[in-house]
Amino acid sequence: MSEPNDPQRLAALDHAHLWHPFTQQQRWASRPPLIIERAQGSMLYDIEGNAYIDGVSSLWTNVHGHRHPSLDQAIRDQLDRVAHSTMLGLTHPPAIELAHRLVDLVPWGLNRVFYSDSGSTATEIALKIAFQYHQQSGSPERVRFAALADAYHGDTLGAVSVGCIPLFHRIYKPLLFDAVPLPAPIEPDSADEERCLRAALDLLDAHGHELAAFIFEPLVQGAAGMKMHSPHFLKTLCDKARSLGVLLISDEVATGFGRTGSMFAMEQVGIAPDLLCLAKGLSGGYLPLAATMATETIYEAFLASPEAHKQFFHGHTFTGNPLACAVALANLDLFEEQGTVQLADTAARHLAMLLEGWNRRPGVASVRQRGLMVGIDLVQPSGEPYDPAVQFGHRVCMRAREHGVILRPLGDTLVINPPLNIAPEELTQLVHGAGEAVRAEQA
Repeated sequence: MSEPNDPQRLAALDHAHLWHPFTQQQRWASRPPLIIERAQGSMLYDIEGNAYIDGVSSLWTNVHGHRHPSLDQAIRDQLDRVAHSTMLGLTHPPAIELAHRLVDLVPWGLNRVFYSDSGSTATEIALKIAFQYHQQSGSPERVRFAALADAYHGDTLGAVSVGCIPLFHRIYKPLLFDAVPLPAPIEPDSADEERCLRAALDLLDAHGHELAAFIFEPLVQGAAGMKMHSPHFLKTLCDKARSLGVLLISDEVATGFGRTGSMFAMEQVGIAPDLLCLAKGLSGGYLPLAATMATETIYEAFLASPEAHKQFFHGHTFTGNPLACAVALANLDLFEEQGTVQLADTAARHLAMLLEGWNRRPGVASVRQRGLMVGIDLVQPSGEPYDPAVQFGHRVCMRAREHGVILRPLGDTLVINPPLNIAPEELTQLVHGAGEAVRAEQA
């Protein structure tokens, strides 16, 4: 009889039963899976004991490293009280305290917190709130949304409707509502950015009267391949949208909690959104938790007698889960106690030094970095893009495992997005392993 953690047994069961996200299962089932059994700090360990640097923070979520004692203890303490209690008709201390902390933390007068459990649901909630707000505030004609080209806001149907990545979203088009795509640049502070800005302003002028909200990922469009724009670009669009009566939805699911050099990317933009979407780093990367924050003005549009039916008809079974809220509170404590944003800034400077000169290497078309979010566009040594069938980015990430590094590409864009408190020597190993993997695959 095989052991419960026998690699061959687990691989066979995975291939027999699991359906992995964003994964071509035919290819997945053709090779043994990498099975992660445990983790510590910035490291992941597979079932055979091999160590890997978590170069993508377990999909951009991990903040303080795996198995942080304070975060582990917060969950243990909450387990001694209650693991879950509904927020439909009830409340509980961790959800209350976390909402208070978030309102104090966010510098824009967003006084109301609606919990959910993922970035997609946080976006879905923001879209529905914005739509219902206008319906109940005398602007029923405002039924559309504007979003940046190559946007990614999640995988539920409303979030997909304001997403603009054809590879992900084209097949679902018959199910979606129609959004207004605004041109977005790949590089900040470029001639392309100015061209995109002029075109986007014209589209806002043309459609502003029918728009409920403009939704955007501030400064870094993650799933688009780490496309980046300047604070000036986004502020100009936000100022225009607001002048037309359009609400602003800032999707900081990926950019929030220190990823871009400030606690929230919108601090660098210098404008306050009406709705803010948070997830990923909110719980330190431990448990599914998301929050949609709103201004008091928006909240008040939902106040009425029960028979008016103006309440927000939305909710999730695990909304405001006590375990998730408890670990999120401990996460925020660590930000204060350890100066995590400053630690991340130091790590980002070290990362920039390690990547210096990469954009002059054969086979590297561009390197984009903001904080600890990096996208490296890989091409053939001749400068021509690879045929998508080559799956070059995927091959590089598979090769990086030989150097003890876990990465996940976006097409042929190599993504580096490590834990915020990653040690300098770990960051050096991460970049070195990525570079060796690129060289080996180009050979």
